Amino acid sequence: MAEFAQQRGKRRDDGGLGGVLDLLLANARLVLGVSGAAVLAIATLAVKRLIDRATSPREEDDPKAEQKSLEESWQDLALIKAAQKPPKKQRREDLSEPLLSPAPPPAPEPRACPVPPEPPETESSPPRCLTLQEKLLSHYSIHLPMSEEQVAVAQQLARSICAELQSFLRSKCPELPFGSLFLSGPLLDGLGALAADHIHFMLPVVLDATLWSLIPGEDTVVRNPQYWMIKRTDLEYFPRGRSPWDRFLVGQYLSSNVLNETLHKMLVASINWPAIGSLLGTVIHPLVASRELRLDVKHDQVELSIALFPVVEMEDKVLLAAPPEGLVENLWLESFGRAEVLKVKELDAGDAGARQHCLCILNGVCRSHPALRKLSGSPLAHVILHLSSTESDWTEESLATRFQQVLEELVGYLENGVLPCYFNPKVNLFCELLEEEIEEMGFLLYRAVSEPGLLLTEK
Repeated sequence: MAEFAQQRGKRRDDGGLGGVLDLLLANARLVLGVSGAAVLAIATLAVKRLIDRATSPREEDDPKAEQKSLEESWQDLALIKAAQKPPKKQRREDLSEPLLSPAPPPAPEPRACPVPPEPPETESSPPRCLTLQEKLLSHYSIHLPMSEEQVAVAQQLARSICAELQSFLRSKCPELPFGSLFLSGPLLDGLGALAADHIHFMLPVVLDATLWSLIPGEDTVVRNPQYWMIKRTDLEYFPRGRSPWDRFLVGQYLSSNVLNETLHKMLVASINWPAIGSLLGTVIHPLVASRELRLDVKHDQVELSIALFPVVEMEDKVLLAAPPEGLVENLWLESFGRAEVLKVKELDAGDAGARQHCLCILNGVCRSHPALRKLSGSPLAHVILHLSSTESDWTEESLATRFQQVLEELVGYLENGVLPCYFNPKVNLFCELLEEEIEEMGFLLYRAVSEPGLLLTEK
């Protein structure tokens, strides 16, 4: 079988060699140009002669044949040497001359200054690798933030929905002293946003400070300093019913869970969202099967995800009706969002820093990677604030260095499972993360420390 294959290949080579050479010569002028075709013709002619003689039967005992063969060999050798010489550069007017015609003797010309040789053609250099600084700025310009037109549409739409909700609450619950709804979130705080979601409607719950007091988180049943309780006081002097908020009491505490359930029923069953959406040119859907008070809004230009948070402001604390999952229903979550934004902007204003720029990129990166989404928002802001205490150079030129340092800091915090709050070190901002989530985040960020560009790829 092997011998058959060898013989078949040999016959194919012998029979097809002449055709290959002819085809090569026929196309040489198109591919190589006139000069290259001439060189190839000389070399091919020599090789073809050698092959013809090697394959033709030799006449033995014939001196003339041997002499003829020797002369032909010298001729072939001369052809091969001619082919090895570099071709003479032809002028455009010479292209009409026969390819192998002898050149006429040069006419005497006056002596001229030597013409400098043409510079060699330089090959195009490969594309330059971008630095991390350039990658970050490119990522920011392409993906972040939203366009000004989208931001304007989203803000106007959110304000219109907010006004409609405010009007409904005042007509439906005139006895409850709700304050004026206001908007919050990255899109409204001036820190930029990857999309027009995470808009917060903050609904102030106005309490009489003489009838209510705050219980620190360390003294609550969960022993978590970030969760507070709001206690009804002086019931012996001011019995139930004295405060309009007494209808939401569980035991002696204002229940965030009961208040949320009441508002959820209103959002789902009482408000005519199809009519409001038609008026605003949108489609509005409240989330029915969710503990959160959330609206999904679809518009031709933007899509909004709006979360409603009842908020209590007492004793310099900002408490949200956002209890942890479980059976505990009287807890209020302390929010540092307003303080974070103010502090970051204050630091940037003091040294013309790029903290807001860095925070915006980090938020976008974490939200584009499912494993890192729980790091966006407050955790990133607090890491930047902690880092600002030790690093003073936050200029635009140091953006890449600070970005990589934030990643390194995050890996360290995840290894310990603790991220202290910048405003209250007793609060651990990682306390609600699962062990599996911490490990997955830590593994991804550990890889990104040595190659931060991994985080800038779209997921």
